[in-house]
Amino acid sequence: MAAQLVDRRRDPSARRPRVVIIGGGFAGLYCARSLARAPVDVMLIDRRNHHVFQPLLYQVATASLSPADVAVPIRSILRRQENVEVWMGEAVDVDPDARIVRLRDGTLEYDYLVLATGATHAYFGHDEWEAIAPGLKTLDDATEIRKRFLLAFEAAEREADPETRRRLLTFVIIGAGPTGVELAGAMAEIAREVMPQDFRAIDTTTTRILLLEGGPRVLPAYPPDLSEKAQRQLERLGVEVQTNALVTRLEPGTVYLGDRTIAAGNVFWAAGVAASSLGTRLGAEVDRAGRVKVEPDCSIPGHPEVFVVGDLAALEENGKPVPGVAPAAMQMGRYVGRTIRRDLGGKPRKRFHYRDKGNLATIGRAAAVADFGRLRFSGLPAWLLWVFVHILYLIGFRNRLIVMMQWAWAWVTYQRGIRLITGEATLDLERAREPGPPAEQVRRGPPPGSFGPGRVPMAARPASPPPPPPG
Repeated sequence: MAAQLVDRRRDPSARRPRVVIIGGGFAGLYCARSLARAPVDVMLIDRRNHHVFQPLLYQVATASLSPADVAVPIRSILRRQENVEVWMGEAVDVDPDARIVRLRDGTLEYDYLVLATGATHAYFGHDEWEAIAPGLKTLDDATEIRKRFLLAFEAAEREADPETRRRLLTFVIIGAGPTGVELAGAMAEIAREVMPQDFRAIDTTTTRILLLEGGPRVLPAYPPDLSEKAQRQLERLGVEVQTNALVTRLEPGTVYLGDRTIAAGNVFWAAGVAASSLGTRLGAEVDRAGRVKVEPDCSIPGHPEVFVVGDLAALEENGKPVPGVAPAAMQMGRYVGRTIRRDLGGKPRKRFHYRDKGNLATIGRAAAVADFGRLRFSGLPAWLLWVFVHILYLIGFRNRLIVMMQWAWAWVTYQRGIRLITGEATLDLERAREPGPPAEQVRRGPPPGSFGPGRVPMAARPASPPPPPPG
């Protein structure tokens, strides 16, 4: 059913329909772009001034890319679309009956509303865990994780107490979905391939990366054979994978798994998401995760002019839920834009149809898994495809070029060039080490590319003979 609008053919003086889009993520941005040259006025509102390419946020968190490589100002993306106005603001309430969005600093009327505010971290009733185990959804999250990760090595270099040093170099990642797997693999690579030659008092190859999953296997949304391959690839990188490991309590420095404990200097959260709270203001039914249950055309019952898309929408197709992934959000955004166009043209609406383009997850250097239904593969081919797809979907030529250059440099040199600790940083030391040689013998890590079973550590190799005298 189409929304009721003023007919401008009968009343030429009537203003153009106003489409208000809340959220500048994939769904909101693709909806705005699909309305280019449509006879509507589009207002896109977001709390931040930039669009983030979330699939690569973990690379910001692990010092492979800088924030500017995965984010673009929303105004820059839409600057040539004359029917769009971008506002930086926060929506706090919606009144569907009055067709009003309440912002923190005002109100806004609409003819169509597209709610695309996405999701945030879910701590399953333990919101106090967020300060201990930050999640990864925004650029601020990514830079905070990067700071904590890098700061742990700096503190360990200064720490004299061996037990405290071991705790500092123990990292726990809770949740073995794609985000958790990617974080664990990248952190293991940095500790073992990038940092060994950078420190004098610690051996970074002894760093422990633990990946905890409450279910029976990693990447639970993938077929079991790919989950098994992903776990093997993680373990080859040195990641300790623990499945059926339910976290029951978190305290600073300690993770509780029932009656077991893990002493860890840093804990990162990748275990689940909860929908934006703004969805509950619509008066529509929501599921357990807070997602709004929508009609087949992505509108809410009783209000065909209100659409909910992306991670905020709970929509089933052929008995299966549409997944909360970037391709689904893009498709929903484009679909709603086309649906509004059909309304304006007096055409009936069509049902939303999700086209599953497959799933890709990267584990590390030349290690990934790919699921395309009957076609499944892993290793280097899956990793190369992952690289191609992510470059393809990045917004902006500059971002594509910079990311390709960064990845090429990292591939050749085994270096991560964005190892910057920003913001206020404090070393929390148990007992500060005095200047001079470390208290105990520290084995130097292998040079880049040489780490692996059966390979001789650098310190154990015979010294190179001196060069011959000149002449």
